[in-house]
Amino acid sequence: MNLGQAILEALESLAANKLRSGLTILGIVIGVAAVIAMLAVGTGAQDTITGSISGLGSNLLFVFSGNFNEDVRNPQPLTLGDAEAIADVFQAPSVAAVAPAIQGNVTVTFGGEQTRTQVTGITPEYETVRNYGLLEGEFINTEHLLGRASVALLGPDVADRLFGRRDGVTGEIIRIEGQPFRVLGVLEPKGGSSFGSQDDLILVPFTTAQSRLIRRSRDRVDLILVQAVSAEAVPQATEEIAQILRSRHRTELGADDFTIFSQQDFVATAQTITGVLTVFLGGIAAISLLVGGIGIMNIMLVSVTERTREIGLRKAIGARKRDILIQFLTESSLLSLFGGLIGIGFGWLIAFVVGQVAARSGTPFTPVVGINAILLATIFSTAVGLFFGLYPANRAANLEPVEALRYE
Repeated sequence: MNLGQAILEALESLAANKLRSGLTILGIVIGVAAVIAMLAVGTGAQDTITGSISGLGSNLLFVFSGNFNEDVRNPQPLTLGDAEAIADVFQAPSVAAVAPAIQGNVTVTFGGEQTRTQVTGITPEYETVRNYGLLEGEFINTEHLLGRASVALLGPDVADRLFGRRDGVTGEIIRIEGQPFRVLGVLEPKGGSSFGSQDDLILVPFTTAQSRLIRRSRDRVDLILVQAVSAEAVPQATEEIAQILRSRHRTELGADDFTIFSQQDFVATAQTITGVLTVFLGGIAAISLLVGGIGIMNIMLVSVTERTREIGLRKAIGARKRDILIQFLTESSLLSLFGGLIGIGFGWLIAFVVGQVAARSGTPFTPVVGINAILLATIFSTAVGLFFGLYPANRAANLEPVEALRYE
């Protein structure tokens, strides 16, 4: 028996029991669709998260006060003096720009609308370091900083909540903690990140935030953002920043009272977390394939029992053990292959629906049905059919012709 004959006979056998074959295929369809959908959602979430982190700015370093890995006695806060020292080209030649910032939560009102959001006091360098663009208006400049100007840049989410739109709001007067501020412009959307939504915030001049909105002692800052001269210079810039802060804070060896994170650190962490999540979701979905495989084995065992006399007759007229084995393995493989192909389409549909629901709920991300996931699901579903069809096929092939012919 050649492969073509085996496939034709398998199709005839499956067509003779349409309902049973359909229900068996359904188990594989559900399993493959679940695997495809879960992998697509996991990959889409990973791409969205890492893309948002990458959008924070190129070659970006975050310098925080305190040591996140171990307790340090009497940690010193970060200051404007630290930021100025890091910006010194002679002390840190690998640093391109430095932007200190202070942050706090405030209540913002306009007309009858009110919202709670984060306010960040910044310097003009913040635009370059964080790679921000504007939908309209202008960015905070040195004049605003020196004059402690009452101006504010709105994130798109804040503009939506206060005005119901993102254009034509420049020049409007809003109130932050009851104080009037003129809207200077609206920031371009950036999405979410490790620090929450980058669109739900307000930017004001550093000096204005320091004197009127956020209580901080003297020149203390909450965060220093640093842009390295290139991606390759990030490790060198990290070391230069660490040496400057150790010298200024006079910390003991191995007892840094600050923490430096790079953009690559956040991306790597996010990829690890979402990668584990994707594997976990895929593993759960694969259980459905296992259940579908067991269904194939059960159906094939029933088929062997029903066709015992047929098997005996085939062997009596010269069919070899290998021919019987190929016949039943072909049937089980076709069941799983058909189920896999239908499952791929169904899985893509589920992923598309999930993406649409996410977009409508305000957390847009695009599930990605990759070629690797399709190949994995197809190969795995076919392998399931072969594996679970092997025992029934082998059982059929080992039947003695005389005993098979006498079977009632």
